[in-house]
Amino acid sequence: MNDNASSLHRKTYPWVVVGLLWVVAMLNYMDRQMLATMRPSMQLDISELQSATNFGRLMAIFLWIYGFMSPVSGIFADRFNRKWLIVGSLFVWSGVTFSMGYATTFDQLYWLRAIMGISEALYIPAGLALIADYHSAKTRSLAVGIHMTGLYMGQALGGFGATVAESYSWPTAFHWFGIAGLVYAVVLSFFLREINRDSLTMNHSDDQLKTKGIPLTRGLGLLLANTSFWVILFYYAIPSLPGWATKNWLPTLFATNLNIDMATAGPLSTITIAASSFLGVLFGGILSDRWVQTNIRGRIYTSAIGLSLTIPSLLLIGFGSSLLHVVGAALCFGFGYGMFDANNMPILCQFVSSRNRATAYGIMNMTGVFAGALITNWLGKSTDSGQLGSDFAMLSGIVLVALLVQLYFLKPTVTDFAH
Repeated sequence: MNDNASSLHRKTYPWVVVGLLWVVAMLNYMDRQMLATMRPSMQLDISELQSATNFGRLMAIFLWIYGFMSPVSGIFADRFNRKWLIVGSLFVWSGVTFSMGYATTFDQLYWLRAIMGISEALYIPAGLALIADYHSAKTRSLAVGIHMTGLYMGQALGGFGATVAESYSWPTAFHWFGIAGLVYAVVLSFFLREINRDSLTMNHSDDQLKTKGIPLTRGLGLLLANTSFWVILFYYAIPSLPGWATKNWLPTLFATNLNIDMATAGPLSTITIAASSFLGVLFGGILSDRWVQTNIRGRIYTSAIGLSLTIPSLLLIGFGSSLLHVVGAALCFGFGYGMFDANNMPILCQFVSSRNRATAYGIMNMTGVFAGALITNWLGKSTDSGQLGSDFAMLSGIVLVALLVQLYFLKPTVTDFAH
């Protein structure tokens, strides 16, 4: 390979990585979401699913396992080859998806869902850390933002599981979605490459900075002793409350506030959030990458602008009673949350070195998932008591506190801590 071809490859391959992992991100969310849409078809063959309580257990086991495994997954990603961790994770969860098509009892579904929680948790910390290492501060937020659109696409495509189940059968839906992931895992094994992580820290004089040389306890100790990381953890967890609230309860709120049926409220709510979030991550990524070149707090300010948009949005979502108010607020929320989403890993890169980023994001992911479980349960009780709208609006005050904490305490000194 001549020098020109080699230079072009160095410039283009980081974006190839984003493209390759975009598909993995899409499959990650698609396979986990499709079960939620196929209950009506599945309960005809598996009678236990007629119980909402049992179906809740099936959904909850994934979240709890996924949450507890996220920090472990991050530790693995910081110590082992991330390419094979990602390929293996995709292969296993796709195999689980395929196997769910052969399930005949609730217990079989339950344990398969638990295995899926383990395997899917292995992906996000490794995938985001790999993208962060391949991209410099000039392109990192946009790269992460484009990757996040894969998650949104997967969430939307998961609904087509119900379409396949209705047209053919629910086992067929699991089989074909699973086969798609298994085939792509083989493709990924040929094209995805790990980066030389030791070269990222070769400018440091301390040999202990190299990835393979840090004991587990010391690496965790350095991370947990980092005050800025605790601020980032808080700043990530609090917005996760309205983030999960919109995923799980926005259709119900739309139906209640607008007096429309769920068949209309469901697509209306999910499409508005997904479309606006898609635009938000792209805008937030581009703005952040440009701003940080002239102001070291540019990423923090971009994220703060996005999060500030969600505050009035939550108030309008909670108390709005007209189509214009509620849908407009949802669009504003999605756009702002997308700007926030695109900058979490890039902000982390300003405070945590490349050797611990996957572990750090794994811990963040765990807090976000557990916040989701907490708010989902709380808003369920709010719905039963007729207070869903007011409790949605109350989340705006909690988000404001997180925003102020972030602006006051997060003061980076470098654009990339690894260098």
